[in-house]
Amino acid sequence: MTRIQCSITLFLAALVVTLSPIASISAPTVYPTGTTIYQPDKAWSGYTIFNTPNAQGIVLIDMNGNEVKRWTAIVAGPARLFPGGGVMAGTARRNPHAESLALVQLDWDGNEVWRFDKTEQVQTEEGEMVWAARQHHDWQREGSPVGYYAPGAEPSVTSGHTLIMTHKNVTVPEISDKRLEDDYILEVSWSGEVLWEWLASDHIDELGFSDDARNVIYRSLGWNEDRKSADWLHINSMTYVGPNRWYDEGDERFHPKNVIISARSANIVAIIARTGEIVWRMGPDYRESEALRELGQIIGQHHPHIIPEGLPGAGNLMVFDNGGSAGYGSSNPAAPNGRNIATRNSSRVLEINPVTLEKVWEYSIPGGRAILFFSRNVSSAQRLPNGNTLITEGADGRLFEVTAENEIVWEYVLPYFNTTGYPVSNTYRAYRVPYDWIPQLQQPSERAVVPPDLSDFHIEPE
Repeated sequence: MTRIQCSITLFLAALVVTLSPIASISAPTVYPTGTTIYQPDKAWSGYTIFNTPNAQGIVLIDMNGNEVKRWTAIVAGPARLFPGGGVMAGTARRNPHAESLALVQLDWDGNEVWRFDKTEQVQTEEGEMVWAARQHHDWQREGSPVGYYAPGAEPSVTSGHTLIMTHKNVTVPEISDKRLEDDYILEVSWSGEVLWEWLASDHIDELGFSDDARNVIYRSLGWNEDRKSADWLHINSMTYVGPNRWYDEGDERFHPKNVIISARSANIVAIIARTGEIVWRMGPDYRESEALRELGQIIGQHHPHIIPEGLPGAGNLMVFDNGGSAGYGSSNPAAPNGRNIATRNSSRVLEINPVTLEKVWEYSIPGGRAILFFSRNVSSAQRLPNGNTLITEGADGRLFEVTAENEIVWEYVLPYFNTTGYPVSNTYRAYRVPYDWIPQLQQPSERAVVPPDLSDFHIEPE
């Protein structure tokens, strides 16, 4: 990375981190938005899709940050583009439950192609009983196991099964005396028939909790008065394992139809077999083995997935290790009730051999500058065909692409503000797709964006 790129990147990272509502240090109030770095010869160019803050819709941009399309009928991430220009995401959230009433697929022109809204009937804020998907955080369409572009793994557009993360309220006395807003995974057919289901609370004994953690979960779960429930695991990601070399070599844990999940509140990444059994797990305590101790504690993670075949690193596990605070266990001065016992004020993206648990690659900012890369919630990472990685530092609305050597070759800062000029630029997850997936658009011209040398970048006094 050049000195100029490094300087502007650290500057922008510091800005977007410190402009967060949870920030504890000051920040400049004037800074660039849009595409701030772009090296066309090093980036894997295409269109990038993401959800906007404050439910302003789903936006598609080119590499120079031009908005080329916006859908407003769907607003909730993750939003994904299909080959041919279709798009799929959740509709407006059902408050206060942070879930969508429906998961909807639209064509390029906004016409509805497919909808699922039949998990259960719920009451709206207006008191009306309606059918709802209760979808939250993730979904996958058959054909694309992890939901992003990989050669030869295109999502089904006019047929196929859909894996959906939903909510289900249950009372399980052996877990807690509080009502749980549990995580409930469904696989449905094109016609909406439920083909497979998995309920998290049925598998608490397989999640590796210590006695102390179980005691905290029973007595001290965070109660949400508005929801009248406790979100105990907060599963925020769910993908198929997908075809991989481990299964080809005989390891049944990595069957392509198995499902990998991320339980953010518990620091757990796990693989669920189609029998419902948890057959592979990292966390909640990353001291369980020498390999995990070497890897270090993962905290509040998002988007763990097996890198699909056809991409560099195929078969390895990639995860956005957020940091922040999460986990259940023995109380300490910073966590007197035993919740959120693990804390780190920086993020990292990890690529891990899922069999040996050896770290293969990492993106982070080491040392005292680690806080310059920090998204304490949301966020993701996508491996690109040229070996680069697209990273969503979602809490502060920064998307960037790095090489295997951690050089930033594209960077985009979301340009959204409230009426007082305060940034509201968080986004859940972004994805990059090839230009030719959208035949409705002419491939855009690509203009390099070279950031200024910060030592010369200032406003001259009068």
